[in-house]
Amino acid sequence: MTVWDDLVGQERVSDQLAAAARDADALVTAAAAGTPPPEASKMTHAWLFTGPPGAGRNQAARAFAAALQCVSPDRALGGAPGCGFCDGCHTALVGTHADVSSIAAVGSQILVEAMRDTVRKSFTAPANGRWQVILVEDAERLNEKSANAVLKAVEEPAPRTVWLLCAPSIEDVLPTIRSRCRHLNLSTPSVDAVADMLVRREGIEPDVAAAVARATQGHVDRARRLATDPAARARRASVLKLPLRVEDVGGALKAAQELVDAAAEDAKQLAEETDGKETEELKAALGATQGGRLPRGTAGVVKDLEDMQKRRRTRTQRDSLDVALTDLTSFYRDVLALQLGSRVAIANADAEDALERLARGSSPESTLRRIEAIAACGEALDRNVAPLLAVEAMTMALRAG
Repeated sequence: MTVWDDLVGQERVSDQLAAAARDADALVTAAAAGTPPPEASKMTHAWLFTGPPGAGRNQAARAFAAALQCVSPDRALGGAPGCGFCDGCHTALVGTHADVSSIAAVGSQILVEAMRDTVRKSFTAPANGRWQVILVEDAERLNEKSANAVLKAVEEPAPRTVWLLCAPSIEDVLPTIRSRCRHLNLSTPSVDAVADMLVRREGIEPDVAAAVARATQGHVDRARRLATDPAARARRASVLKLPLRVEDVGGALKAAQELVDAAAEDAKQLAEETDGKETEELKAALGATQGGRLPRGTAGVVKDLEDMQKRRRTRTQRDSLDVALTDLTSFYRDVLALQLGSRVAIANADAEDALERLARGSSPESTLRRIEAIAACGEALDRNVAPLLAVEAMTMALRAG
């Protein structure tokens, strides 16, 4: 199993990255041997991965990072980097490689404070790997100051440093940054490709794999989660019942409250799993005495951690609501397809009775207005409107049609 096996339906991108990894390996080998580097190389110091949600932007970047760090002895015999089994590949894939740094947005933005140490590290030589790799998972969330810090590092990189930036589209990244990157655009994988991956990699029954792949419309991570997590399936089933629960004002407001409460519960569960451990580890590192008393002058560090954890809980709640909004949009898209007599396959076949009921009881125009209301809810959340207010406005609009 190579590192490219997780890139579902992305054969063209895999081929380009594999070719660049081979040239990168040749560059490092030539430098170690003191011989001239190859004249032509497909390797460059900065890459920009774009594509719709679920296409696998971060997975592609992570796989490339692993191939760059591959230390398989088969390379000397003509094997391609990215074996997936050696220590370099394994640690890069699971996120523990010393020379692969990953940055993701904790809240709505990547702050410059989070980038300073990473940018500083990018100017150093690899500690024990073959390349210094910096992976920015949410490049569209760089604010002005953090983007300027990245720009300076990309403009004048160290000889063996590689920047891997991931964003939904090329327009989400500053022109000055994207002009210095090699752009790779990933496409949404087909439903059949996702279903095949679930059967081969996760051991899912073919009919279940086909159903979740169709329900998520090629979103690899969500399909995997639906196939393997009963709680995720239960939450989706609850969301798909919402359109039938907004027939009166009380039902609409209650449905909104339950949707927001479910997202808050997701954030709370994540906090329970991580926050306490992070806080105890930090206090231990600061030399807290028995009983939890911190040394003088270190309370501010703990406060910074608590602020970060609060931003992460907010982001987790928002991500959970985003998934619910996506499911609702998919539901009404199926309603519209039935109303227009489209031959497009229904994504939510498990809710066919509810789809047909709404299709018969409303017009295509009202369905389009409902889809627009869901999009407006997402925009309101982007503007930091209180989640309950945004979702209540949406459910009332769904009721009105």
